[in-house]
Amino acid sequence: MEKKKLVLVGNGMAGVRCIEEILKIDPEAFDITIFGREPHPNYNRILLSTVLQGDTSIDDITLNERDWYVKNNIQLYTGEAVIKIDKDRKHVYTDKGKQVQYDELILATGSLPFMLPLPGADKEGVTAFRDIKDCHTMIETSQQYEKAVVIGGGLLGLEAARGLLNLGMEVDVVHICDYLMERQLDPTASKMLQKELESQGMNFRLNKQTEKILGKERVKGLRFKDGSKVSADLVVMAVGIRPDVQLAKNSGIQVNRGIVVDDYMQTDDPNIYAVGECAEHREIVYGLVAPLYDQGKILAEKVCGVEGKKYEGSVVSTQLKVSGVDVFSAGHFLDNDDTNSIKVYDDFDGTYKKVVIRGNKVIGAVLFGDIKEGPKLLSIINNGTDISELPKVSFLQDSGTESAESAVVSMDNNEVICGCNGVTKGEICESIVENGLTTADQVKDHTNASRSCGGCKPLVQDLLEYTLGDDFDQSEMKEAICGCTSLSREEVIEEIKDKKLKFVKEIMNVLEWKNEEGCSKCRPALNYYLGMLYPSDYDDEEESRFVNERLHANIQADGTYSVVPRMYGGVTNANDLRKIADVADKYQVPMIKLTGGQRIDLLGIKKEDLPKVWADLDMPSGYAYGKALRTVKTCVGSQFCRFGTQDSTQLGIDLEKKFERLNTPHKVKMSVSACPRNCAESGIKDVGIVGVDGGFEIYVGGNGGTHLRGGDLLCAVKTEQEVFDITAAFLQYYRETASYLERTSKWVNRMGIEQIREVIFEEENRKRLIERMDEALTHTRDPWKEIAESQEKQEKLFQNL
Repeated sequence: MEKKKLVLVGNGMAGVRCIEEILKIDPEAFDITIFGREPHPNYNRILLSTVLQGDTSIDDITLNERDWYVKNNIQLYTGEAVIKIDKDRKHVYTDKGKQVQYDELILATGSLPFMLPLPGADKEGVTAFRDIKDCHTMIETSQQYEKAVVIGGGLLGLEAARGLLNLGMEVDVVHICDYLMERQLDPTASKMLQKELESQGMNFRLNKQTEKILGKERVKGLRFKDGSKVSADLVVMAVGIRPDVQLAKNSGIQVNRGIVVDDYMQTDDPNIYAVGECAEHREIVYGLVAPLYDQGKILAEKVCGVEGKKYEGSVVSTQLKVSGVDVFSAGHFLDNDDTNSIKVYDDFDGTYKKVVIRGNKVIGAVLFGDIKEGPKLLSIINNGTDISELPKVSFLQDSGTESAESAVVSMDNNEVICGCNGVTKGEICESIVENGLTTADQVKDHTNASRSCGGCKPLVQDLLEYTLGDDFDQSEMKEAICGCTSLSREEVIEEIKDKKLKFVKEIMNVLEWKNEEGCSKCRPALNYYLGMLYPSDYDDEEESRFVNERLHANIQADGTYSVVPRMYGGVTNANDLRKIADVADKYQVPMIKLTGGQRIDLLGIKKEDLPKVWADLDMPSGYAYGKALRTVKTCVGSQFCRFGTQDSTQLGIDLEKKFERLNTPHKVKMSVSACPRNCAESGIKDVGIVGVDGGFEIYVGGNGGTHLRGGDLLCAVKTEQEVFDITAAFLQYYRETASYLERTSKWVNRMGIEQIREVIFEEENRKRLIERMDEALTHTRDPWKEIAESQEKQEKLFQNL
């Protein structure tokens, strides 16, 4: 029997989830073709803010790799938009000239960011925050400018603001209402959130309506209707979204605010359906992922001919982490004349809980700071539970002794654990038992629980412990290094040692990777672990590195690269400055910028010019792109400063020369300050040295970036040689025990400063750590010089464009 032809317009989360549900019901029913406007496979738009903040890349948030489409015989066209539907002939037409026939057509065109029609909205420096391209625009701008304004105090606006703060920009959030996130929070919870965000560095301008965007070609600021102004180098509009209905409208399909659908997601054409943010059901357009996935299940049953239930609409609930703060809301959470509410407010612990009641039923809830009652409250709301016989405050109070285990024990099997994907406690427990699951990643693979925002992962782990009982192995709480394997970092390294594995592919083969090619998470991790274990024998596999490390330069949003030469201790000279100026002139470098690490950054260099630039500079790589020692920042020290107690500049130069090119699990930044005034910011570096009378204090695990953390005092020493020895032992212990991409700040928290001291202060341990560090440093080479002198490497990396 010939397969029917199914075409999906839109390669986003809702549409592809519907395809996944169809494949579960009948994988042989359709020949499937998918068109996506963006050049990427399906990715998790919920996690876009982590890309903006620099924590992840597009590869890390991809939900369905390209090989998933191949495996399921799906024809995927990325970077290609459907521009016309011929309903009579049942054909779709694309902007690249393709014509594809369909039997069933699903529209999942999603939504478009709403851009306020303000005078000046077309100026350079005005952007939305909706896709990967927008993230790259903001990251690039942050490298050149200082002041950002975000219009919109909803979730998207606050996520954008947090990301821009992390990128080093000063950020004002402009909001037309008198409190933030009014669609998810009541005024009390909102003010608590505002207070927390202000402490993180955000500025807020509430009750402000923008009248005009100022500037000539590039934005310079905003003017409000009350006459006040604010300066800005970047304006991010995050004021909402609107369903993308243009294709449907042009094709004669009924649209209102969205594409109008019935209870089976069918449009007014019997062979055309709509799902996701573009669909309007019973006059409601949903923008959260959970209702969209519910729609996808209903639609999958419909197109597969399965007699299933209708889509009756969704009670919208939101469980979020806003800049590190947990919030939950569901249903109708604002008070009015026909409702009563129960509230528990704890200013000391920063928690707030509110339940809204109409008659004898809970119709809404807001939780701030402590959200563990969220699943129970959502179940009560969805089920319309009569609470007249329940103690009213019982479902908001923590007994003080309730363990994580008893929290999941008390849940009913039909209570939802994963709100994004609609996965219940019963479904997870059943899958654990039937499939022999032992890790959260395995549960995610089998049930989709924690696949989207990841906020329910702790509950999934609790359910594993609850379901397996005495068979539960606490060691399984360790995270697998990626979805290709269930093995943790420790297990993988132990297997490498025991089996004497020497190649990335060999590891994947011998340890039975699920994806034989690996993924963007495990390939660079395995490459690092092999180099760390076998510094003398292992040949680095360039193809396993991220693109920036493979090309030894940071790629920019426009496809050009930045070059940061090494300047030991932040000190330069006239000769090096002349080289930099000559290179800037010769290659027409559009921007030269001083970095926060006391270096000079040449931005806008073409890929094919990189080897020539390096050769002309004749300076070592500054590793601004690498998981390695980036910089050792210094103050002027006792040579020039009247407060300096030590020669911080020379010590910084010597430290940088010793540890340059050292591969580490994540980037490492160091600094040396000559006195406790700490002008080189030693308290927020991975390793920070502070000169004091008679010696030095060594601080570790500091972070001045995404997750601000003051360094812990590791020890005080008397001599510079002790500084070198302790630093070497600390960095080697970090190299050997941290997970790949784990910053020292998180590693120190996880290991504990006392444990670290115990290891590196024991004389024999320290001696062996230093010996292994010296061996690793013996085999480092300057990559710029190596490539500049090798025609073969140049042809491999830079000439096959």
